[in-house]
Amino acid sequence: MDPSRSADSLTDGAPVREAVRAYAAIQPGLHRATDRFVELVTTLLDDAGINYLSVTGRAKSVASFAAKAARTVDGRPLYADPMREITDQIGVRVITYVHSDVAAVAEVLDDQLRVLDDRDMGEETAREGRFGYASRHLVVATDDATASAYDDLRDHVASVQVRTVLQHAWAEFEHDIRYKGNVPEEHAPDLDRRFTLAAGLLELADREFETIRARLQAAAPETHPAADPSDPRISGQELATFLAGQYADAGWSHTDHYGWIAGLLLELGITSLDELAGLLTSVDPDALIRRMGYKHPTGAVRRLDDALLAIFGEQYVDLKGNAHRVPQLTARLEKLRGPESAA
Repeated sequence: MDPSRSADSLTDGAPVREAVRAYAAIQPGLHRATDRFVELVTTLLDDAGINYLSVTGRAKSVASFAAKAARTVDGRPLYADPMREITDQIGVRVITYVHSDVAAVAEVLDDQLRVLDDRDMGEETAREGRFGYASRHLVVATDDATASAYDDLRDHVASVQVRTVLQHAWAEFEHDIRYKGNVPEEHAPDLDRRFTLAAGLLELADREFETIRARLQAAAPETHPAADPSDPRISGQELATFLAGQYADAGWSHTDHYGWIAGLLLELGITSLDELAGLLTSVDPDALIRRMGYKHPTGAVRRLDDALLAIFGEQYVDLKGNAHRVPQLTARLEKLRGPESAA
């Protein structure tokens, strides 16, 4: 072996080895930061009333970081400074039901956090005239508004992937097959063709899901499910049906949130839809929208939440069920009580 070539090889690999050692030293501490980013993103989506299936996170493993840091393009290292340039050390994944919610999630993150990078992989694939991987990738950090409550995240960034459940299924299955690398070479072209076909079919399915939801929202029934006499609360199901008619232009909210806000209604002594309907006549929903200045489509539960906040003010903020979000509600109440009255 040529000694000079061996020395050059060791020198070329030194930055990667140093980066891997540095990452291995900090990686255990990233698990806590990952959990906090998941908490932050979940809180932002819940507060905005965005419907989603799940929000999960992971801290990149040392082995995965090492493999990525060692990547080359045309024989040259892809990352000159892996510790700085590999931005998915903390990863958060948001899975939505329909494609329009992917854009809504991205708008919420752009509005509430510092977005350092934003790539729509589906659009990039489409511009190339292909079907395939589709996901929205954002790199985010806390801003001044969130830094005080999440001061421990001040020195961290997170890579947030946002995709529909169908896009997620395709990406996970395709990655699993490719990662195992056990496809015979002669079958690879047919495998590529079938993955492309599946991606096209799933894109069509995503569009159909969007149409189904839009039609259901437009045709919300005026009748409501019968109440359970043993439970004084308005049920989550009947509240969902009521709100679909009350806020026909609003998106669906997370399933659990209907039951949660029904509990707040019970704290306020509201136990029937007739009571709720009469109460909501005291506020102008269009004025509330103008006052809140939404930059993204918001869900029906958030619309009701704003109405109750406008009507009851501090009484609503002080409910036991709102104890976990007093600062957010206080800030929203100040916005509602600006120069122009919403009620």
